[in-house]
Amino acid sequence: MTSPAPPKADTRIIVNIDDLGMCHGANAAFLDLWRLGRCDSGSVMVPCPWFLEIAEAGRADPSLQLGVHLTITAEKRHYRWRPLTAPSRAAGLVDDDGYLWGSVAAVRRSAAPEAVEAEMRAQIEAFLAAGLKPTHVDAHQAAALAPEFASIYLALAVEYRLPAMVPRALEAYGPVHNLGAVDPAFYARTAAGFAATGGVPVDRVLETPWHREAPAATRYAAFFSAIGPGVTFLALHANAPGEIEAIEPATAAIRTEEYDFLRGIESAAWFEAVAPYRTTLAHLAGDAAPP
Repeated sequence: MTSPAPPKADTRIIVNIDDLGMCHGANAAFLDLWRLGRCDSGSVMVPCPWFLEIAEAGRADPSLQLGVHLTITAEKRHYRWRPLTAPSRAAGLVDDDGYLWGSVAAVRRSAAPEAVEAEMRAQIEAFLAAGLKPTHVDAHQAAALAPEFASIYLALAVEYRLPAMVPRALEAYGPVHNLGAVDPAFYARTAAGFAATGGVPVDRVLETPWHREAPAATRYAAFFSAIGPGVTFLALHANAPGEIEAIEPATAAIRTEEYDFLRGIESAAWFEAVAPYRTTLAHLAGDAAPP
């Protein structure tokens, strides 16, 4: 990977690791990258089996920038999780086996907004009860930002005084592939309303390149080249090897190669070049707050 050109002066970059708490390898990768200075924040899936491990790490090191990755889907085939709440089947939040739905389309089609609100609130409360102070909220698989639930997501962010990850435009939102049919105008209105209340929408969300069509250095050179002026949120999914190969066989290598690349020598020049431009959602929200 060749040395990148310096970003423009108004560029801000958030290197965020998603899916903490999902498995031990996700936690281990984040903590290693944090120690190396190769990430700015992490987003935690509270209903997942390894939440307690990342919560313990967060209590031991309050400098960790940990947010709540609001989770209303359980998309793995054999590795599933249930909601923290106990909704009735009529609430539509769970499938026939009592797990969160396996796709965003299913939860959009089935879940009552009231059940989604109760579950997302429970996840924030559980995060707080674990002795952690969330730095932000964002949305696993973009589900909480689906049109049916986006107003709930934003209202909870306001209620708990948490910076929220909100894309400025649908076409610049990497995880949009999870959502199914949505109206771009809805997201433009949502971002405008969010900004009018003092929020800081992100100009683009670049998600882990979910393919192996080229060596990692080539993939990530192209990935980083999509960063432009304004705020770019990198929604990465680095994972240490071990159990992820059984949890997610089809894409485990993408996650582990991303981890190796981010921690390795091939990405060092990029991290050096962008160091003055890196930030967090919490810092951006603080900069935007009135004096």
